[in-house]
Amino acid sequence: MTAKTAAAAARATVYGYPRQGPNRELKKAVEGYWKGRVTADALRRTAADLRRSTWQRLADTGIHEVPTGDFSYYDHVLDTSVMVGAVPRRHRAAVGADALDGYFAMARGTQDVAPLEMTKWFDTNYHYLVPELGPESVFTTDSTKQVGELKEAIALGLAARPVLVGPVTYLLLAKPAPGVAADFEPLTLLDRLLPVYAEVLADLRAAGADWVQLDEPALVQDRSPAELNTAARAYRDLGGLTDRPKLLVASYFDRLGDALPVLAKAPVEGLALDFTGAGAANLDALASVGGLTGKRLVAGVVDGRNIWINDLEKSLATLGTLLGLADQVDVAASCSLLHVPIDAADERDIDPQILRWLAFARQKTDEIVTLTKGLTQGTDAIAMELAANRADLASRAISPITHDPAVRSRAAAVTDADGRRSQPYAERSAAQSAHLELPPLPTTTIGSFPQTSELRTARADLRAGRIDTAAYEQRIESEIRDVLAFQEEAGIDVLVHGEPERNDMVQYFAEQLTGYLATQHGWVQSYGTRYVRPPVLAGDISRPEPMTVRWTSYASSLTDRPVKGMLTGPVTMLAWSFVRDDQPLGDTARQVALALRDEVNDLESAGTSVIQVDEPALRETLPLRVADRPAYLDWATEAFRLTTGGVRPDTQIHTHMCYAEFGDIVQAIDDLDADVISLEAARSHMQVARELAAHGYPREAGPGVYDIHSPRVPSAEEAAALLRKGLEAIPAGRLWVNPDCGLKTRGWPETRASLENLVSAARTVRSELPHS
Repeated sequence: MTAKTAAAAARATVYGYPRQGPNRELKKAVEGYWKGRVTADALRRTAADLRRSTWQRLADTGIHEVPTGDFSYYDHVLDTSVMVGAVPRRHRAAVGADALDGYFAMARGTQDVAPLEMTKWFDTNYHYLVPELGPESVFTTDSTKQVGELKEAIALGLAARPVLVGPVTYLLLAKPAPGVAADFEPLTLLDRLLPVYAEVLADLRAAGADWVQLDEPALVQDRSPAELNTAARAYRDLGGLTDRPKLLVASYFDRLGDALPVLAKAPVEGLALDFTGAGAANLDALASVGGLTGKRLVAGVVDGRNIWINDLEKSLATLGTLLGLADQVDVAASCSLLHVPIDAADERDIDPQILRWLAFARQKTDEIVTLTKGLTQGTDAIAMELAANRADLASRAISPITHDPAVRSRAAAVTDADGRRSQPYAERSAAQSAHLELPPLPTTTIGSFPQTSELRTARADLRAGRIDTAAYEQRIESEIRDVLAFQEEAGIDVLVHGEPERNDMVQYFAEQLTGYLATQHGWVQSYGTRYVRPPVLAGDISRPEPMTVRWTSYASSLTDRPVKGMLTGPVTMLAWSFVRDDQPLGDTARQVALALRDEVNDLESAGTSVIQVDEPALRETLPLRVADRPAYLDWATEAFRLTTGGVRPDTQIHTHMCYAEFGDIVQAIDDLDADVISLEAARSHMQVARELAAHGYPREAGPGVYDIHSPRVPSAEEAAALLRKGLEAIPAGRLWVNPDCGLKTRGWPETRASLENLVSAARTVRSELPHS
């Protein structure tokens, strides 16, 4: 096939789309079901309506092939576990009694049964439910969801492509089930899993699938020769099936590296590759393996993870090069559009000129369709779109929002000394111990307390003008008084003010820093029904005035116990924002760090002796390729130290991380030089404590004993048992007692009971210590 005919055959497609609906209809329906206000049938109707409207909108835009199967009530990896029958033993009774309730039990747990572990989806802020497998695992096929959604799309007259998590990635994401040896490798179960995938593929073909997409993002990570051989065998076997649709193997988030020739040689009909960011290296790599003769290439040239407009001319140049490397080149986003909001046109409070720089899911589908048209019909067919795109890119490049000389001058003047504490940890620790006078196993929380309906109503009333600022601030003060009173009554040692004034741990700060833009409708799924509105980091960053001092000082005035100042760290401010793509991330991190440094110093001057700078995103932002990690960790840890390096020795600096694989960054955690770190540990059974001990971590740590992402209340005995596990790795003099994460999403009854049990557990284990 010539390049000309390949261009004529180009089609527009996407790998996935936001699930929630334009007004978060799915969130409301699911949470209504949990509370008994929405029936199962009503929930299913809402889900079907959302799928139908999404597919129809994509088709009306000009998307030639819509994805199915990417929709989920909670998480697509959990959906895969259901598809292959990998239901943990402790959940089988619930699943057998009611499939939907059992599904949510696996995701959220019940009072009696713990949920699956949850962690970050590669280097994104999306969370997936980790499959639990062992040598005795048996897989069984249940393609009901996948077949049903395909038939829904076909009934609308649409060309549809089911999307599945690939078998290699599924096994690489899994962990040994409880009670299984830690060195068990789930990938050894491939021969048991492939027959199930074969049955699913046959079911989908029978239902009308022409193509099926198998997502293998785990192959963009560094993989051993044995793992690559396993991937080759998986696709040799699946490709050799006779009763199957055509197979499109998709990767995203980075370059394929050594996995590219493996997949290029596999007997599958197509590959989908990321050509944005680090994935741009796939272009030269594809040429080096001789292209994809006889195969379809789906080219991800529109960034599916960020919200900036595409450089259409640059993408067309990439597509033009790719025409000579595959028999058919189709146009797509680099990954599922799950990671961006739905529609920038809904944003009414952003300057119209700036709004033209932004592309959410709907705008990205427009870009994909435009690029497909240009590839197929030539640039004259999209001349107006190209001219408008050039003008928008130019206006952003010269805008005063993106360049503040004062900010850049200050950042350029930073020295190594600015990122170092004045005394080593041993001396600081002694000073802090004398100043704070805390007991062994001190108790604290991570920061936020439940956001009550009264508080949310007050915030909405303020926005709508129904109450004035004075009335709103009275509501905040009342919440702080209640939170402080509860903590003192419960016996918590280091208190927090509860953050009632904060809508989100990143957005709250972004709204007070120059260079950030806030959206009104830019919701993105983080996990389950938890949606966030990442702010847009559009330009150079500075802090015009203090952001947290007033409320922290007010809380301190109500108690004699230490009250932590609470800040979000520079890496997390980047990771949980849509970050600018026109300068190195390290430069942006330094700007944010300097703004936060001013806040840390002001808190200390106001009398705050304990300051927590949260960095839950440090691990999630870790590059997927090992070779890229040292440079990232250099600027990431430097940014934290720059934020905290200016305080006195007796000021105790805390940090917090949650829901990630910490073993990969233990040295970086050490390099932060924080005095205390709190981390998720409840679902992973204190794994992080053992990792810290193996590293020889010398400072204080609080591995969590209360899983806040589940509604269940841990008993005092359960928390005490976890604490004793923690003490096997971390000495009592350096072990803190705390939940896994903030309590914003929990209700007061469960929070109250859980924290009372946490304090009781600390007292029990404290009484067991020698010389206590």
